[in-house]
Parts: sequence; structure tokens; C-alpha cells
Amino acid sequence: MIKQFLFAFFIMNASYLLAQSPVGVWKNLDDEDGKEKSHIEIYEQNGTLRGKVIKLLPAATITKCNACTGANKGKSLVGMDILWDLKKSGKTWDSGQIMDPKNGKIYDCKIELKSTDKLNVRGYMGVSMFGRTQTWYRVK
Repeated sequence: MIKQFLFAFFIMNASYLLAQSPVGVWKNLDDEDGKEKSHIEIYEQNGTLRGKVIKLLPAATITKCNACTGANKGKSLVGMDILWDLKKSGKTWDSGQIMDPKNGKIYDCKIELKSTDKLNVRGYMGVSMFGRTQTWYRVK
């Protein structure tokens, strides 16, 4: 009986903890026109979070990173990491970086779950105050 109770308790807590994680697939919306542009998979690797584009949606106007420099220049956005090195810090994941495929620039980044289905993604330069926040929505 105690084993069954402990098992049930563990399963309930494990599902709660998983629900509180940004790991999963998210859709982002364009800042200018509000249209859904892509699906981004956030995953854990070596204790940090990373995010890669896994699908471009019909409203996506950019399919290749022509503005990128280095190894990503001219490559397809699908399969490209655009978010990396985010570390858990309380209720947020920060100290990471995000790349804007429109201009190829890399910004400091932090993310925070607003609910199980809403994620605030903030890109900034140096100080978080000087940046912009997008809300991404979990894909179900």
C-alpha cells in the first residue's frame, strides 16, 4: 500500500515538474504583423536549454538566414539553433543568447514561463531593460 502511494505521489509530482518546464515545442508570432511564423523546439543539452526551428509556417517570410554570418550564412532556418546556453535561475532561464534570423544579430536572452502554455522570451543587449519581449505559445 505504501509503495503504491509513493508511486502515485511521485508520478503526480513528476508531471507537475514537467509542466513547469519550457522544454517542448513553441510557436512564435511576428512582432510586426502578429502572424505565426515558426515552431521552435526547446530542449535540454548538457544542463542548458537550447532552441531550434523545426517548422516554418505559411506566414514565414524568411526561410534562410541570409543575414547570418559564419557557418549559418545562407542556411535554412529549419534545423538551426536560434536559442542557446540558457541556465535555470529561480523562475527564469537566463545568461543565454538568441539569434534574430531577420538581421542575423545575436542578443543576450532570458525566458520565463508565464503559464504552462505561455513563454516570455526576452532578447536584449547588455542590460535586460534595453530589449524586447515576445510571447511564444506552446504547440499542443
